[in-house]
Amino acid sequence: MQKKLNEGPLHDAKGHLLEAGYATREVKQYDRAAVKAPWFRIKEWDYYGIFGEDFGLGLVVADNSYMGLLSLAWFDFRAGCQKDVVEIIPLTRGRLNLPSSADRGNIRAEHNGFSISYKHADGGRILQVEAPGFESGKGFAAEIFLHQPPMDRMVIATPFPSDKRAFYYNQKINCLAAEGRAMVAGVEHTFAPDKHFAVLDWGRGVWAYNNHWYWGSASGLVGGRSFGFNIGYGFGDVSAASENMIFLDGRAHKLDQVRFHIPEAGYDKGEWMFTSNDGRFEMRFTPVYNRHDKTDLLILRSETNQTFGHFSGHVILDNGDRLDVPNLFGFAEDVFNRW
Repeated sequence: MQKKLNEGPLHDAKGHLLEAGYATREVKQYDRAAVKAPWFRIKEWDYYGIFGEDFGLGLVVADNSYMGLLSLAWFDFRAGCQKDVVEIIPLTRGRLNLPSSADRGNIRAEHNGFSISYKHADGGRILQVEAPGFESGKGFAAEIFLHQPPMDRMVIATPFPSDKRAFYYNQKINCLAAEGRAMVAGVEHTFAPDKHFAVLDWGRGVWAYNNHWYWGSASGLVGGRSFGFNIGYGFGDVSAASENMIFLDGRAHKLDQVRFHIPEAGYDKGEWMFTSNDGRFEMRFTPVYNRHDKTDLLILRSETNQTFGHFSGHVILDNGDRLDVPNLFGFAEDVFNRW
């Protein structure tokens, strides 16, 4: 079953999710004040991943209430390495003022000289980063414009049966062509809109303490046409809708269930497989680099394997047409969080 969301507020007066389901545009209005869970359980984040076959950039601004997070990850896929800047801001409690909409409201966050800015602009979004402490003071600075013509997106509202105050409200916007420059430790890198594409992961929610999820995403050009997908599963009650969706020429094609088959030898030690219950998403995935991050602070624990590589296979569109996908760059991840 794939249930479409209706327009209106996300929560009722008791702070319960009014309905579960999916949409292809922002139809539900999120209001932090309407959340009735304890303040320290509210999580809000805006993540941008901008990737090409040569290099990529991941940016996070998150307000998890008991702490804020600013994060930069620079990937050199040719060399097979990454470099990070992370700043923790204690007890933010919503002070980072992350917007209630993915379509309105700018963000600027700064801590210890490290700053990240997201701005809406005509025809897209502007990302700006300054990290003078990157790579022992060699510095990082970037300004990137993400083109966003009228286009569908993945929107999902997911409940947690164990707690009526818990929810996951998420939007993923794929196929954002990137244009701009990054100065990385004194070396300039250029983002080209026919080679580098971004995804926005916009999330607001109250989760269970232990979470384990799988997420995959890719954006690019297939036969000269804008193409991308979002796939994932792992937590919450997804009986109303999955977050699996294909995007072609800006239009969404809804999928049912997709499964990840990870090689037993390791995340980057063999070919992954992706299968679907209706045969509409069948892919092989050849890894080129695995990002492994692990944090264990007893009551807080996180382990991420974000694997980058090439997807090859086929999808079936809503009208029944088959589209072959050759060698599309993207990522798939396996994440556990206790937070």
